[in-house]
Amino acid sequence: MTPIRRAAIAGTGSYVPERILSNAELERMVDTTDAWIMERTGIQERRIAGPEESTSTMAIIAARRACEDAGINPAEIELIIVATITPDYVFPATACLVQHAIGAKRAGGFDLEAACSGFVYAVNVAAGLITSGMYKNILVIGAETLSRLVNYQDRATCILFGDGAGAAVLTARENGSGVLHTSMRSEGEETQSMLIPAGGSRQPASPDTVARQLHTLHMDGKRVFKFATKIFVELVEEALTACGLQRDEVALVIPHQVNQRIIEAAVRKLEMPLEKFFVNLDRYGNTSAASVPIALDEARRAGLIHAGDHIITIAFGGGLTWASSVIRL
Repeated sequence: MTPIRRAAIAGTGSYVPERILSNAELERMVDTTDAWIMERTGIQERRIAGPEESTSTMAIIAARRACEDAGINPAEIELIIVATITPDYVFPATACLVQHAIGAKRAGGFDLEAACSGFVYAVNVAAGLITSGMYKNILVIGAETLSRLVNYQDRATCILFGDGAGAAVLTARENGSGVLHTSMRSEGEETQSMLIPAGGSRQPASPDTVARQLHTLHMDGKRVFKFATKIFVELVEEALTACGLQRDEVALVIPHQVNQRIIEAAVRKLEMPLEKFFVNLDRYGNTSAASVPIALDEARRAGLIHAGDHIITIAFGGGLTWASSVIRL
């Protein structure tokens, strides 16, 4: 029987800024309280990039840590995909900045935008490229500097988001490990539920768009909450069915770190123990495309998942987009 070539996780890395923005600090910035934030989100604090930090600088650190963990020289990386909605520039791609900084001289690079679903999308794209035989080693990064796009006068959104980066090295293997299932979908009808209205070709930057704060994140929280709770359950159930897995055969579900209430509501519907779901949003908030890779790296380094384990990653975000993958470590 011919071995099946799959994209396996060879190493992971992550980085979060040193500066902590606590709920107590937010109380002094906007009309909110620690109790209000905790009750609605489960977030205690989030990390904020320093003046000299950006999406690329955080991505570079996470990338180097992932390569070190994988025991791979960056010169062996053939492609870099950076999932982000907060790139350093409109162009060039943040992936090109990472490529130069880490010395991945053989690698192509591009950015992928699927909002909070970005990293899972990027892993799924990388898995297809590796399975096809086109590439052997691909570096996938999720990195965001959302603090630069948040309106700190809007208590509905400013309490949610933080900055950070996570990365994974995917490599071709034929030992049974790797990405077993992928799913990517979108619902463009809901584009207005979560977006930054200005700054693109539809509404270029102008004194008026700046004055109206159209370059900051706008979100319909109720619509997003309803969508996320429904999609969370569907993604897990679809992944289990696709791979013929029972709930107790999954070592860990690593979801997008969006909201404690959403996660708990989904867990109840799935009738799975909360311990099966890795959660760190209390410390980092919602870091968009960075949330799943940061959580993945922390789960690995904490010894919560091991070689041979099955994990499910799921994410959902602006677009609206959603995605999942089943990975055997």
